[in-house]
Amino acid sequence: MTPTRQAAQRGSAQPGRRRLDTSVPADYDVPTRQPRLESPTTARYAFAATFLAWVAGVAVAGTAVVAVPHPAWIERWGAALLLVVFSIGLTHRGGGHMRIWTVASGVLALSAVATELNLLVAGAAAVSAILASVWAVVITRPARSAIGALKEFVLALAVALSGTLAVAAWNAPVAYQRFNLVVLAAALTLAIAFVWNLGAGLHGLGKQNIAIIAAVAAVLLVLLAYSSFVRTHGSETVVEGITNFVIWMRETVGGVPRPVEVFIGFPALIVGVSLRSKRRDGWWVLVFAVLGTGVLTTSLVSPGAYPSYIALSTVYSVVLGVVVGLVARYVAMRQRGSRASRSLEPTSRSEPGRLAPLK
Repeated sequence: MTPTRQAAQRGSAQPGRRRLDTSVPADYDVPTRQPRLESPTTARYAFAATFLAWVAGVAVAGTAVVAVPHPAWIERWGAALLLVVFSIGLTHRGGGHMRIWTVASGVLALSAVATELNLLVAGAAAVSAILASVWAVVITRPARSAIGALKEFVLALAVALSGTLAVAAWNAPVAYQRFNLVVLAAALTLAIAFVWNLGAGLHGLGKQNIAIIAAVAAVLLVLLAYSSFVRTHGSETVVEGITNFVIWMRETVGGVPRPVEVFIGFPALIVGVSLRSKRRDGWWVLVFAVLGTGVLTTSLVSPGAYPSYIALSTVYSVVLGVVVGLVARYVAMRQRGSRASRSLEPTSRSEPGRLAPLK
């Protein structure tokens, strides 16, 4: 039998291209540390105690923005408790050394409450905002559907809002613009280090994700550069027009959406958790989600900020950000090319549970 006929017979036995069946999620591709607590019962009690501490911290720190009768001194104790909880959550999720970072955060919190030194209080407020904004992003899980992405978005929003209450309860004497920039820069740096530590290096990025990240970075650069340019070198007509528009929005609807949250932070959160369900490099999109949670955690740092105005601005930012995020998710998750059409099932990726360390 000639080689040509043999090849023809093999082709008739297996017609067409071989399809990839990825219905079963692949194993998690990052080594994780051993459980800190060997007893499952002890671990459950520890998680329950941490959750109750988070709830108690939110309730006590919330007295800083809700008009209820309370001693003024309890506000910072609630913020101190939240600072320790944020440190525990982020350290556990990243597989870090709990004895080092939890003790360090506890010492900072107690020192700030006991001494009331401006430097320590400002430092505690900044650390609370940084840890809360990053933990709000990394506590999420991969989402394979739009509904799942919205659920993860709501969870991240709840954690970030608890950070907002902690910052408000510290009532730190800071220059709020400088404070915001420091928190955003530090949170972004910490998020990049966290993602890099998971093994999601730049070498693993595909062309599509590089394009997404480059587009997000370009939008961020344009927004920051334009806002800075307008504030410093903008004409009086432009500055006055923007000011009048903000005043009109406040008087008409009671709040103003924040562009960083609407166009970068919140959409990146929705797209990032969706891409993580397919590829590990979806974490790089979530790095930009820290900008949205970071802006949210610092929104009440100024003593002159009205909680009602911040609340309405956050609601408008959430609504618009979800719309932009869902559109961006549709574009990012859409199957492209012949390889995608040849797959029987969309690729899926597994990760440890929400309460388990990622590394």
